[in-house]
Amino acid sequence: MQKAKSILVTGGAGFIGSALVQALNERGFENILISDYLGTDEKWRNLVPLKYADYLEADSLHEKVEQTPGFLKDFSHVYHLGACSATTEKDARYLCQNNYEYTKTLALAALQNEVRFLYASSAATYGDGSQGMSDQTNDLHKLRPLNMYGYSKHMFDLWARRQGISDKLIGLKYFNVFGPNENHKGDMRSLVAKAFAQIQETGEIGLFKSYHPDYQDGEQKRDFLYVKDAVKMTLHLSGNPQAGGLYNLGSGEANTWLTLARSIFDALGKMPSIRFIEMPVEIREKYQYYTCADISKLRKSGFTDPLTTLPEAVRDYVNGYLVPDKRLGE
Repeated sequence: MQKAKSILVTGGAGFIGSALVQALNERGFENILISDYLGTDEKWRNLVPLKYADYLEADSLHEKVEQTPGFLKDFSHVYHLGACSATTEKDARYLCQNNYEYTKTLALAALQNEVRFLYASSAATYGDGSQGMSDQTNDLHKLRPLNMYGYSKHMFDLWARRQGISDKLIGLKYFNVFGPNENHKGDMRSLVAKAFAQIQETGEIGLFKSYHPDYQDGEQKRDFLYVKDAVKMTLHLSGNPQAGGLYNLGSGEANTWLTLARSIFDALGKMPSIRFIEMPVEIREKYQYYTCADISKLRKSGFTDPLTTLPEAVRDYVNGYLVPDKRLGE
């Protein structure tokens, strides 16, 4: 009897990565190699409820993949979700190494070993959206990311297109994903997580003022996607042999920050108390005022699952995970 192949999840202790592993566990998969940088925060707590075969620090994995050409031959899928996701990171060299060079190494190794390769791109590659937010564009060079994080992701999308391998890979352009297991992300946590802590401490939520004439304070819009839906989309694409190229993963709906904030208060059974605060000067020129995913390509691939509404997702996250301080799988 042939041994079942393994699954590699980089960033598997992180936010979306650990949610993906938990979903794989629910589907009966446990022969999983998780790779990540655990560091000094409490990201390790995301691992505790998960079932997996082994763990490997990311630098050790990179070394093994580079030095052992057949290292990935016993894997069926690589979900490359590990990256520096801080939109405020200034070290361009670090971002190039971590988000671009490392992804190239893994992608080429996966292709050489005929392994299905999915990687996290980002909606940040679209910049201010003036060139559209379509995952079906033929001219990626028109996109203008607003920060180095977005550009580091864009670099790989461009490289894969130049190499003629884009359609052999699956690039996941995640929009504003939120949900359980993001506690370790600090300032990069979603507003839901940060606002929950603010409400517990002060009873109110602070939202950034608008510095754009077309948007009132709190009326800036984002495509918010619950992490459980993001994982369903990811697994759908990984199991579709016809899928290839870039895919927007979002709700397909733009909601205001005010709508999100009010949903948090509603989930807690409290009256909204919202004040508007100054946006840090360093991000004002690089701020996205509107994002909305065109998910028609994803739908055409056969993804027909209904998505969790924003109020339902916030309620599940707040009451199921933030209030009891639980991780997925606990």
